[in-house]
Amino acid sequence: MASDSNDRRDPAPVRYDRRYRHDGVTIAYTETLGPKPTEFVLVHGIGMGRAVYTGVAETLSGHGRVLALDLPGFGDSPEPGSAATLEQTAKTVARFISAETAGAVVLVGHSMGTQVVAEIALRHPELVSALVLIAPTVNRYERTAFRQAARMVQDLTGEQPKVLLMGLWQYAKTSPIWFANKLRFMLAHHLERICPGIRTPTLVLRGETDRVCPRDWVSEVAAAIPDSTMAEIPGRGHEAMIRSAEPVASMILDFTAEFDSPDR
Repeated sequence: MASDSNDRRDPAPVRYDRRYRHDGVTIAYTETLGPKPTEFVLVHGIGMGRAVYTGVAETLSGHGRVLALDLPGFGDSPEPGSAATLEQTAKTVARFISAETAGAVVLVGHSMGTQVVAEIALRHPELVSALVLIAPTVNRYERTAFRQAARMVQDLTGEQPKVLLMGLWQYAKTSPIWFANKLRFMLAHHLERICPGIRTPTLVLRGETDRVCPRDWVSEVAAAIPDSTMAEIPGRGHEAMIRSAEPVASMILDFTAEFDSPDR
């Protein structure tokens, strides 16, 4: 007897919550298994955690293994002994990639995470097959804590409750002192200065209504990277993939299709 069509559903992605430890630093991460050899590593922004990538990771896992991590001091990763610059954080994440993946990965960063992953692509190009920068920070024309905070408030005005609740939940996991130190390092880091040295194929994404990352600034970032493509996410602001995984996940997959192959 033929089975009902409702029984022929794709199986739920297989996930494992894990811990990576090295030299006094612990990184909590979620591994979502996929059927292909491509590997994706997802890095969140300031005050956030790997939970913001849950939907994106599920979609990407249909095309490879996905590792979504909590940076030290955020989410479920404890604060290490002292605050680290973004360059030092990038070194830690690069070590994580070397230890936990089989080869070059598709490296995705959001907001402050774009600064971290860009540093990795610059200093460790052998670890990165493709780079995705979602809402790259910090806009060099508004490089102060006050202006960044004001832009974030503007961006969140009218946002859906899911986005606001996710933000509050994630921010509650971060100590104010750690957040302040990271914000200081974030503002001191100049993404535009390192972009010309990145040789990795790069997709630069911006939410159509993002007030934190205006179009002129994001266009400047994309233009500074020798091999880059820029696209806008329709109807989305700075928290581009929290409301839903799409269309961000599909935009990433479309861009990285040439790398999603056993022969890469």
